[in-house]
Amino acid sequence: MRRTSALVTATALAVLAGCQGSGDGGTAAAPITAAPPPVAVEVSPADGTTDVSPRGPVEISVTDGELADVSVVDGAGAEVPGAVADSPEDPAVDVWTPQTPLAYGTTYTLTATAEGEAAEPAEAAATFTTVTPQTQLTPSIGPLDRQTVGVGMPIRVYFDEPVTDKAAVERNLVVTSSTPTDGVWHWFSDTEVHFRPSQYWPAHTDVTLDADLYGVDLGNGVWGETDRTVSFSIGERHVSIADAATHQMEVYDGDQLVQTFPMSAGSPDNPSYNGAHVVTEMNRHRIMDSSTYGVPVDSPDGYRTPVEYAVRISDSGEFVHAAPWSVAQQGRENVSHGCINLSTENARWFFQFSQPGDVVEIRGSDAGTLRSDVYDWTIPREEWTAGSALS
Repeated sequence: MRRTSALVTATALAVLAGCQGSGDGGTAAAPITAAPPPVAVEVSPADGTTDVSPRGPVEISVTDGELADVSVVDGAGAEVPGAVADSPEDPAVDVWTPQTPLAYGTTYTLTATAEGEAAEPAEAAATFTTVTPQTQLTPSIGPLDRQTVGVGMPIRVYFDEPVTDKAAVERNLVVTSSTPTDGVWHWFSDTEVHFRPSQYWPAHTDVTLDADLYGVDLGNGVWGETDRTVSFSIGERHVSIADAATHQMEVYDGDQLVQTFPMSAGSPDNPSYNGAHVVTEMNRHRIMDSSTYGVPVDSPDGYRTPVEYAVRISDSGEFVHAAPWSVAQQGRENVSHGCINLSTENARWFFQFSQPGDVVEIRGSDAGTLRSDVYDWTIPREEWTAGSALS
């Protein structure tokens, strides 16, 4: 416990009454001591407060004394374990923090006692009730816990309901990494927010996201349901350059060029998108179906084709995959429906080399810039930063 204000004792000066002509010396009057001021204690939330966040804070202020005891009990009278410490915002205020978070929709009673030089201690009590949310949300998070991903994989957080107070969410999405970065959050919608640095993640970095959202008001009656922690690792730096103009794909492992493959990109009628694509899925066998992006299989441009070694690089139907039927055009001409076509041998090598989060940068295409489920790296840094609720 901590003394929050100085005790002041005022001492009166002795007044000498002189008696002239008696020849006797004067006699000093006894000192007069003022009574010490009474101790005062205040608590917050005030008595009768409702809709209190279970995150608090629960605060105690003491005047002319020091805090002696704090207790919190629930509606059944059971003690709620907690600890008292100085408020980081105001050292003159004590903050009581529960050992485990308070529950939603529950009544608690706080009692605080303070003592000073005054004979009587002071006590304050308040009964308050935590909020009962209309809806509670636990977000989905990618990457998954303990997953290893490539240098291009952003952190993605998805909510099932719209978030109104985006700033409150961002303040409680805390990212730490073994190699410090300049990462920033960017809202793609009211239900989706991503985090990435200005450049690709440094290889061999350990990253942790603490989503401390329990007790956080997301707006419109929606509150965080639980806290989540996700830790993942960044693996080797794999960045490939697929040039639709030269019909070559250069594969880098770190800073070293390890493969140059002849390739065929999207045809003039179905060009591949430019920009940094992120590997999100890998299929040893896959059926390529035009209906997945709106072209009926039985239409003139439709198809349903089995392929091998399919590495998905966007949700716009773009893959790097084996295409033995176009080997004659690979290195010379773009004839695909938007994918990067390789020979079966080269596609096998690339499939075995790849991991989710690797980057394939497509250049030299006549198409526009990629817009996909993960097109984070095509967004200029200034625009990305502007998409933060805290910018």
